[in-house]
Amino acid sequence: MQGFFKSFFAVLSALVVFTVLVVLILVALLKGLSSSKKPSLGERAVLVVDLSQSFLEQARSNPLGGLVSDEEEDVPGLYDLIRMIRYAKEDSVIKGIFLKCNANANGFAGSEEIRDALLDFKKSGKFIYAYGEVIPQKAYYVANIANRIYCNPKGGVEWKGLSIEESFLKGTLQKLEIDPQIFYAGKFKSATEPLREDRMTDANRLQLTELLNGLFNRLLYSTAQARGLDTAVLRKCVNAQLIRYASDALNYKLVDGLEYDDQVKDGIRSALKLKPHDPINFISAGKYAKAADYKTYGKGRIALIYAQGDIVDGKGEKEDIGADTYTWLIRKASYDAAISAIVIRINSGGGSSMASENLWREISIAKKEKPVIVSFGDVAASGGYYMSCNADSIFADPNTITGSIGVFSVILNLKDLFKDKLGVTFDRVRTAPGAGVPSIGEPLSAMQKMYFQNEVDSIYHDFKTRVADGRKKDIGYVDSIGQGRIWSGENGLGLGLVDRLGGLQDAIDCAARMGKTGAYTLKEYPEPRSWLDILLGDYKTTTRIRAVKEELGEDGYRTYISIKKAKTWTGIPQTRLPFDMSIE
Repeated sequence: MQGFFKSFFAVLSALVVFTVLVVLILVALLKGLSSSKKPSLGERAVLVVDLSQSFLEQARSNPLGGLVSDEEEDVPGLYDLIRMIRYAKEDSVIKGIFLKCNANANGFAGSEEIRDALLDFKKSGKFIYAYGEVIPQKAYYVANIANRIYCNPKGGVEWKGLSIEESFLKGTLQKLEIDPQIFYAGKFKSATEPLREDRMTDANRLQLTELLNGLFNRLLYSTAQARGLDTAVLRKCVNAQLIRYASDALNYKLVDGLEYDDQVKDGIRSALKLKPHDPINFISAGKYAKAADYKTYGKGRIALIYAQGDIVDGKGEKEDIGADTYTWLIRKASYDAAISAIVIRINSGGGSSMASENLWREISIAKKEKPVIVSFGDVAASGGYYMSCNADSIFADPNTITGSIGVFSVILNLKDLFKDKLGVTFDRVRTAPGAGVPSIGEPLSAMQKMYFQNEVDSIYHDFKTRVADGRKKDIGYVDSIGQGRIWSGENGLGLGLVDRLGGLQDAIDCAARMGKTGAYTLKEYPEPRSWLDILLGDYKTTTRIRAVKEELGEDGYRTYISIKKAKTWTGIPQTRLPFDMSIE
């Protein structure tokens, strides 16, 4: 009888899970059918740009609406948002933009592209109102161009300078008796520092200080320009910590008023000439993406390939730049006779050196057929720079993080951990000294360590050679600006690492010129997945991520992801940035 009930409940559970999946699929299907028509925007609409949304390079579809996540609709990609803002400039239905700036989930380079689009929108004479309860600096970097900026009377503006905090695991590894055997080329290559140091090296501190100063100076300068203020006064406000309360932000003219959300919306009603209690026709970015004809069409064809995530061998996951997947995408665009030019948008801190080499090779082949233009997003460094250095032209935002020409490899020796902590020992037989190397159960010999260091040095030489050939520089010069050092896009222009400062649209305009095409249609890759693929593929992933975040929080989740990624590095030479470089 006990076995019967066990089988019965197992079958019942399977039926329940199956039924739930069928219902979710039907709901998604009905939603897809019902949303095929363009939504009506009504009249006197206000486009809402919420900076707390993370605008990735490509749009994210959410076929389940708000059933299994907090998101109620699709989230457009960054370039979609840029095009929508530019389209709204001429759209008679859109009367203004409401910029929500309680947070900014986007990087500094992406924020700059959004900011530039908003500046262009202002030329139409339409209003931009910005509001946040407490406005972080990165959000303020975008919001400072608004016609009117408001913060909550009990909130304020964070005005305290920028910082980067890194965590170091050397002490933890020592306590666990884990020996990280590390090989690297480049004194600035800081990706392995968390494993081998207990604080930043002088070289790393220097490069991060210069990077932060560059970002901070742009924040000061842009604020001074947009608000008609003095950069010296703004810097003094930071150094003397003068902006502590909302009233301070108002006194120093960082904001135009201290108001609650309802008061700000009353101001928007007034700008729209509505009555006091009339509803405001707010249009979310997701809804506007479905309603507006913001994409351009023409006889010409330009391929736009979005490459965001870690560079990995093989096909990779959907959030990775899998070498096999992207080799095929570049080749497909290269072979398509209708496509006159290729634009590759890179937002990656790198990854596998072999995958980066293979992608470099494919871009080098493609440029023999047609122009290949690269656009750098928030990050295009290490392997992200490696794969792109031979393109016909490279565009970067001033705030892009780039460079990091260097290599490292990590091999963990867990022999003492297993023996002393767990009582596990290892033994083996082999037909040759190198068989079974590397192994987590035994340390490398001096000769083996020399082999691995030589491999890293060889890859670093190849990396420098690729850059020297692609950028038409002497290899000695490349080494002097390499050594794993990171640079801003602005610095990269002066060093010859990039050709132009500009966003993705600038790169596409360049591709149109080099491809000698007039009006064009963009063929965007990777192509959108079907709603069924998204539903079945993302449901499990979304549920797992939410569960981990609930247990660990956002900071804990980032650490968890860093450790998870590091496990895949063992024995594989890497051209990548540090674990996690969060600028606050």
